[in-house]
Amino acid sequence: MDTGNCSSLPEFLLLGITTNPDMKLVLFTVLLVVYLIILLTNVGMIVLIRMDQQLHTPMYFFLSHLSFSDLCYSTAVGPKMLEGLLAQNTSIPFVGCALQFFFVCIFIDVECVLLAVMAFDRYKAISHPLLYSVDMSSRVCYQLLTGVYLVGMTDAWIHTTLTFRLCFCGSLEIDHFFCDIPPILLLSCSDTQVNELVIFTIFGFIELSTISGVLISYCYIILSVLKINSAVGRFKAFSTCTSHLTAVAIFQGTLLFTYFQPSSSYSLDQDKMTSLFYTLVIPVLNPLIYSLRNKDVKEALRRLVNKRKSL
Repeated sequence: MDTGNCSSLPEFLLLGITTNPDMKLVLFTVLLVVYLIILLTNVGMIVLIRMDQQLHTPMYFFLSHLSFSDLCYSTAVGPKMLEGLLAQNTSIPFVGCALQFFFVCIFIDVECVLLAVMAFDRYKAISHPLLYSVDMSSRVCYQLLTGVYLVGMTDAWIHTTLTFRLCFCGSLEIDHFFCDIPPILLLSCSDTQVNELVIFTIFGFIELSTISGVLISYCYIILSVLKINSAVGRFKAFSTCTSHLTAVAIFQGTLLFTYFQPSSSYSLDQDKMTSLFYTLVIPVLNPLIYSLRNKDVKEALRRLVNKRKSL
């Protein structure tokens, strides 16, 4: 390592999604629309859940925080990415890069763990309906939510500290549209083996534990549903879980593909596309998945619209 040329506080240059000037305006227009939809749908979901008393249940409490998580990590990435598609200067200060990564990491982890907590909530609602209000009281919900955010902040602090204490020398061009770990590690002239081991260990543990939690919860849910004698009852129980399973499959599948693919098959262009999917596409899909397939949300929206018309 050439420590003589090591920059302790560099200013990074984000190369963005593409360097093709003909594509930048098109991408800016499309992604601006996507980002505005993210703001509208996720803020709308949070407001709807807070305003409608019939949605004041543990399931929708966690769903509102899922929308908040989507909103936060897409906002940590979206505005800077859009700016980079129009501006000539696409630099980002060292501290700004660290903060961007810190907040993305927090809310990606929050969403991972929150999806597992939501699966546990569905297990309690379907398998133990008589004790559900006791098992998932307001106190329990807030304790679970506190644990979710503690996991996100602890993991983000570890990765951010380890990554941004590295030595950077030579090119400071990040071939990405936001400050993510893999492209930053490629720029470092330090030994990054510890970073890679920590990423694999901690993030792997979070992924393994949350996916296992979801699978175990749904195994118990399936066993409980099969005991229901009524076909209508079985269908209703399963229908309350399909939206959540869809969201889990899309989000976890994308993260596994992004961070756990073999290094021999790693491609920066491929990484950009998958990162774009989980930072901007999934935050659009989640509110649509939970609203279009959810009778309670559609009825709450109808009540809110009728209430506004009557004013």
